[in-house]
Amino acid sequence: MSARFVATYRVRCPAAEIEARARGIAVEQSVEMPLDAIDAPHVLAEVVGQVAGIVDDGDDGFTVRIALGVATVGTDAGQMLNIVLGNSSMHPGISLIDVEIPETFAACFGGPRHGIAGLRARVGASARPLSATALKPQGLDAAALARLAHQFALGGLDYIKDDHNLADQPSAPFATRVPAIAGAVERARAVTGRATRYVPMLSGDWGRMQVQLRLARDCGIDTVMLAPMLSGVATLQALAREWPEMAVLAHPSMSGSGLITPDLLFGTLLRLWGADAAIFANYGGRFGFSRDICRSLAGRATSPLHGLRPCLPTPAGGMELARVPELLHFFGPDVMLLIGGSLLQARERIPEAAAAFQRALEEFRP
Repeated sequence: MSARFVATYRVRCPAAEIEARARGIAVEQSVEMPLDAIDAPHVLAEVVGQVAGIVDDGDDGFTVRIALGVATVGTDAGQMLNIVLGNSSMHPGISLIDVEIPETFAACFGGPRHGIAGLRARVGASARPLSATALKPQGLDAAALARLAHQFALGGLDYIKDDHNLADQPSAPFATRVPAIAGAVERARAVTGRATRYVPMLSGDWGRMQVQLRLARDCGIDTVMLAPMLSGVATLQALAREWPEMAVLAHPSMSGSGLITPDLLFGTLLRLWGADAAIFANYGGRFGFSRDICRSLAGRATSPLHGLRPCLPTPAGGMELARVPELLHFFGPDVMLLIGGSLLQARERIPEAAAAFQRALEEFRP
């Protein structure tokens, strides 16, 4: 009997339909055809998905467990996502809430190449929470973005990333923007003595990203960001595999459909596929994940998982400087707080505001 792993779904439908819906998911996510048209015994026995359990959650909601063949995933992150959700994502009332991660998956995908320890080591932080901010808005030219980065870096922040909307626009093309910002951050580092990192946003297809990666490396950059749900989870996997010297921040753009629960996506799957840090919408911000989801997400990202390095939870999305003590108490030291707009509002006092933010992290005691 071939090895199987379990994908778990939340399904909303009348109770009279749930057994048929569960069987439908099992078939759709494995062979996608009438079973009576399959002549190969080994396909019926080893490839066709099996209903492993149905639990009535009340109010026409059910938890459905489907056992799928490990061999149907192979070694590709995109195919894994296809097998656990692909066609079923088009059916109403279905969301993916958990995936059992076999040890074979951990071995073939590899997880983060640097993880929390690696991100801390880059900025000389042994155990404390990390800071991050974003360069915005898009529409500024490269010189203006570099000046802003210089101000943030003078405040001693750990990571200064491109806003995810900074791609390769005419206002600040990647080839112009990245050397300018990297140079501005380096000049600030010479003043502060800190190891502040600039994190450029990768965009386009994998071929264009590799050109961007070579340029970033030539500028002394060792940490980059991409949006896996835009660029493809297989691209995240390729980045972690083919550029192992680069730490990778995963941005959450296009992840809010509800088809995959946030704690599973940001806490487990992106970690499995190679993200060193996963940015997510914090509770109480603009997008509003619940406290329970955020707690579960952070727990998944940092818990032991077949020897994979932990992934750094990075809450973001409309966070205010005044909330830093609360958030540190909630998440503890294994976190990178990403605050953008609240720092930008300081305008000419950005270095002072950034320094205050940084001090709060450095003085934190769990």
